[in-house]
Amino acid sequence: MREDGIALVAALWLTVMLTVIASGFAFSMHSEALSARNALSVAQARATADGAIERVAFELARPRTTPDVWMPDGQVHTWTDGDAAITATAVDEAARIDINTATEPLLKGMLQNIGGLDADAAQAMAEKIEDWRDPDDLTRPNGAEANEYRAAGMTYVPTNAPFATVGELQRVLTMTPGLVARLADSLTVYSRQPGVNLATAPRDVLLSIPGTTADQIDMFIAQRADAIANKLPIPLLPQALGYSSAAAPVWRIRAEAALPDGVTFVREAVLRPSSDPLRPVIALLWQEGTKQAAPATAAGATAAPDQYGTGKR
Repeated sequence: MREDGIALVAALWLTVMLTVIASGFAFSMHSEALSARNALSVAQARATADGAIERVAFELARPRTTPDVWMPDGQVHTWTDGDAAITATAVDEAARIDINTATEPLLKGMLQNIGGLDADAAQAMAEKIEDWRDPDDLTRPNGAEANEYRAAGMTYVPTNAPFATVGELQRVLTMTPGLVARLADSLTVYSRQPGVNLATAPRDVLLSIPGTTADQIDMFIAQRADAIANKLPIPLLPQALGYSSAAAPVWRIRAEAALPDGVTFVREAVLRPSSDPLRPVIALLWQEGTKQAAPATAAGATAAPDQYGTGKR
């Protein structure tokens, strides 16, 4: 009788152990299945967003005489590709301030109005930026060349060459991560323009133009929106004389692909059209973006579906 009891207890323990092992295995397999499914969704969303970038580039490259041609003006375009919902925008790169070619007054205005520096600090930082990018070793009155960097204990000196990326701005003497973060969305190294395109530049960039006021810029933005809506020429902004540039032949495109299961992927790219038929566009920047609210257009227009209606291709 005693042996029967021991055998029963052993059988019960064995059953419990097998149940635990089976449960753990089932949980592990479920987790792996979810992980695989999620990886597949991410791959699908990534491929869809990449395809959306290519479609936008194609639309922008169409002849301007084509009906309903897309323009790099920040207008939001939406469509669907299979079960993915796509939102895309494109803006010409001259809507941003090029830190390699912007004039000193424009740099100073940017540092004051976007960076939040006072006039003296903005002037000093603008001169340090110029000393970093110019080809000589001559130090401006408030700037910094190799001697100033060594004196500050830095292990590097200015490159005396154009900035390769906006992130390189972090290496300029006394520049802080917070200041770079505030400036980054208004900067570029790709437009190669000394000024900005008034037709597409956002409010913060326009406020960086010396001699402008918030009231003047707000009035201009409202007039610009009306002009674009009615297909009229962009109004003049007299205060911007000397700081305006034509549209750069470079596009900054952002595409967001959202799947029904909630997976979203954002692709951001800066593309330059090419005359080479085998390589119609050249990617200057290709990176994963961050999800955000639907962007307002540069001209203040509201988002609208494109000419394809549902957008299915």
